[in-house]
Amino acid sequence: MKKAIILLAVLLLAGCAVGPDYKRPAVDVPQSFRFEDKEAKDLANTAWWEQFNDPVLNDLIQIALQENKDVKVAAARIEQFVGQYVSTRAALFPQFGVGASGGMQRFPESGSVALPSGKNPNDFWQVFLNGNWEIDIWGKIRRATESARAGILSSEEGRRTVILSLVAAVASAYIDLRDADREMEISRKTAEAYKESLRIFELRFKEGFSSSIEVNMIKGEYELALSRISFYGKTIPQLENGLSILLGRNPGPIPRGKTLDELVLPDVPAGLPSDLLAQRPDIRGSEQDLIAANAQIGVAKSLYYPAISLTGVFGLASTDLSRLFTSSSRAWSWAVPVTAPIFTAGAIRGQVKSAEAFQRELVIRYQQVIQIAFREVDDSLVDQKYTKDQLEAIGRQTAALREYARLAQIRFDEGYTSYLEVLDANRSLFNAELTYAQTKAILFRSFVNLYKAMGGGWVTEADKMTAASEE
Repeated sequence: MKKAIILLAVLLLAGCAVGPDYKRPAVDVPQSFRFEDKEAKDLANTAWWEQFNDPVLNDLIQIALQENKDVKVAAARIEQFVGQYVSTRAALFPQFGVGASGGMQRFPESGSVALPSGKNPNDFWQVFLNGNWEIDIWGKIRRATESARAGILSSEEGRRTVILSLVAAVASAYIDLRDADREMEISRKTAEAYKESLRIFELRFKEGFSSSIEVNMIKGEYELALSRISFYGKTIPQLENGLSILLGRNPGPIPRGKTLDELVLPDVPAGLPSDLLAQRPDIRGSEQDLIAANAQIGVAKSLYYPAISLTGVFGLASTDLSRLFTSSSRAWSWAVPVTAPIFTAGAIRGQVKSAEAFQRELVIRYQQVIQIAFREVDDSLVDQKYTKDQLEAIGRQTAALREYARLAQIRFDEGYTSYLEVLDANRSLFNAELTYAQTKAILFRSFVNLYKAMGGGWVTEADKMTAASEE
């Protein structure tokens, strides 16, 4: 009866765990975003990059998800945390080991050393099974296991964050590349036009039909266009090299698909601010870090209490190998060692204080991550909304300047104006066309950033594409 009572008491105590249980901190979540789009669609769980309707971009993202080195590093980190969890959790269970030893010893027959009774030399043989189990009465091991489990989940969310950022980075880099291609095309087209005009006006100058002012102004615009070509000649390979690294490859050329003008503008994803708590992997990972820190408070507080273990040894020992496995050679022992702190000069208090302070730090960091997420979504929503209006305005400006350049050329051909008006019109049109291409790229990137900021089930879809490489 006494043994049963003691065992019951131990089991009841083992059901307790010192330290605070985790509760999600209060977060001020707005009811809606300031710049919601009325035409938003529930697309947060789809592979949004496919809306660009560019098979080459789809292939590049798939390659990146399978070959990118950051994704592989993040996957390896998960395995590290799994190993730590398994190692920590193992302490909840009894630990057993087996051992054996044998040998021979001879004592000197003369001298001050007393000879043992029996034969000389003598041998000794033993086989034993030992066990040890720390009874987790105060929950130290369970809290440590809880912390290790949260570490696994945090590292998994860290990997998902890498995937989220990688997809957005590849899409943005591809858009930048197609933007540079388009601006290079505009610069070359403009340079060719100025080259032909310069050739004509140099002939006219030789014949006395134009001034050196007109020739030098045309030459200035021609050289400016050539400098833009040189700039994009440098920029395009650099963009290709950066995208190659995202693909997990050495620097090199990148295949092209649709032009910047042929890419399809994605739809605006719908969602509420509260959705971010479940959709954004960085928020989820930050919460798992907080859970781990909260559990470490219990680990620290458990050091105030006694540590109780069960130890035992059972085996066979004999000085005669032939008699080792007989009943007379049996040997065993068991014990219940108890250790408790009496005076630690504040060492335990310091550990508890440190764990509590770290937990408070992560509470603030968790709230900060959420606020940053709200800001990123709001910024992306206002970016796509007003960049779209800006692009439409620049489009109308470009059309007007194109008509202005056409009319200026007609007026010059008919002798109503000098070529300076034509140069001014062409210069304005050139800059407007470049600005239009740049703004269109900014608009595409704003949609990329919006899907990145919203998070969502599309990360799971992208995660599936990494499976083949990891296997």
